[in-house]
Amino acid sequence: MYQIYPRSFADSNGDGIGDLRGILAHLDHLEALGVDVVWLSPVYRSPQDDNGYDVSDYQDIDPVFGTLDDLDELIAALHARGIRLVMDLVANHTSDEHPWFVESRDPASPRRDWYWWRPPRPGMRAGEPGAEPNNWRSFFSGPAWQLDAASGEYYLHLFSRKQPDLNWENPAVRQEVHRVMRWWLDRGVDGFRMDVVNMLSKDPALPDGPVRGPGPYGDGSASFICGPRIHEYLREMHEAVFAGRDPAILAIGEMPGVTIEEAQLFTDPARRELDMVFQFEHVDLDHDGSKWRPRPLDLRDLKASLGRWQAGLAERGWNSLYWCNHDQPRIVSRWGDDGAWRVRSATMLATVLHLHRGTPFVYQGEELGMTNIALTSIEDVRDIEAINHYTAAVARGEDPADVLAAMAPMHRDNSRTPMQWHAGAHAGFTTGTPWIRVNPNHTEINAAAARADERSVFHHYRRLIELRHTSPVVVDGDVTMLLADHPHVYAFTRSLGDEVWLVAGNFSGDVQSLAGLPDLEAWRDAEVVLANVDDPAPVAYGLRPWEAVVLRRLGAR
Repeated sequence: MYQIYPRSFADSNGDGIGDLRGILAHLDHLEALGVDVVWLSPVYRSPQDDNGYDVSDYQDIDPVFGTLDDLDELIAALHARGIRLVMDLVANHTSDEHPWFVESRDPASPRRDWYWWRPPRPGMRAGEPGAEPNNWRSFFSGPAWQLDAASGEYYLHLFSRKQPDLNWENPAVRQEVHRVMRWWLDRGVDGFRMDVVNMLSKDPALPDGPVRGPGPYGDGSASFICGPRIHEYLREMHEAVFAGRDPAILAIGEMPGVTIEEAQLFTDPARRELDMVFQFEHVDLDHDGSKWRPRPLDLRDLKASLGRWQAGLAERGWNSLYWCNHDQPRIVSRWGDDGAWRVRSATMLATVLHLHRGTPFVYQGEELGMTNIALTSIEDVRDIEAINHYTAAVARGEDPADVLAAMAPMHRDNSRTPMQWHAGAHAGFTTGTPWIRVNPNHTEINAAAARADERSVFHHYRRLIELRHTSPVVVDGDVTMLLADHPHVYAFTRSLGDEVWLVAGNFSGDVQSLAGLPDLEAWRDAEVVLANVDDPAPVAYGLRPWEAVVLRRLGAR
């Protein structure tokens, strides 16, 4: 699967913002890579407070991206290439400019109960400090409640104040979302990636959460992460939307905080809920409770985490495999070396990820080895989450330079800089002024250069995708994790019948010994399936900086 963040992919009309016709102009790139499915981040009509994740009309395209006719043309063009399209469904919340919410502002409206409206705490007046209905913190900083002066009540927003949460306790809400989903499937869409879908069900009591970290606000996640009716809601959705349709229709759930045990339930085909989940455990390992407090990754933690998920979903359910998306920084800058070893570390990271069991996701530009962008001023930032954090931290008295430095590795703009198509002006993204800075390194890192170089990151990704298309062991083989305590080498085997593959990657800039690898000598003369160096040495000699190798032998079981 390939994720397109349309605002930053390709601009066809020179307004500096990517659009649907820009995507249409680059489908050959996706076809050459071998993509099976495109996941399209939101293109619905939206005020763009959170770059489209604040929807004001679920059945129209925002003019900044084009028209419904453009989307129909994109669906047809993708299908003609054998590529399916998955839409991003944002159903936990809408925009505060959605007609549903505008109507709900009237306490007498039948849609008042479509959102979480509540009076102030007992004994307090609206607007007083601490008068919010509970103490929950918004994911985008500050309280999760916004006062509506006209009615004297508050509405819940787990994200931006312009993203009020829908009340899924109301069956009318669920039925309307189901209707919208069926409308898109009837139009030719092949499924949905559902944003924070495990937050749909909330404890109706809305209790206070424990206070952690600075400020007076609490963590309410125990009341809305995999809440009391979430499985009921997803089974109901499956029956109302997906049942009886082509089994190739995809239902993918983004689920922050989900456990392996919950994921087994969500993705067990017999339960008829979801096909796969997006989990966050592995991308939370390199910060201390908050993405704004980064720390170095301990590779042993990564192996343990991914190993648990591989084992936990081995018999039922299915894994999604990803390093990057629109919310995560560029992986080669995060866990690789985006300097002298950029190509080799990017291809090593790709090799290790793609040869696990599950469905790999490629985020636009990942296949080029695109990197994070330098952050020197808050004026350069477009990400509302980062802006809100910076504002709150500076207001608490933190040094602005320190706040920026802590934000630099993880802020979401790292992944949202424009796609780098060629070395020319604005990286070929637009003929106008880009909505966000283009990374200056586009003169070296771009699609035109990568596709012309057989040793590039692009062609390594293409070869990995081809292996998944042609090698049953990659799709169905068992996974056995190896060298759990090695601080720099990630290794595992894939086994199917009498065929065994060894995957090994060096997560460092130094030569690493593979002493301790089971059957090390037996791999000395094994077939090299794939490597990211021109002359891979027998693994008995160890791995060079950022080297990855995939070996195959028969009759090993």
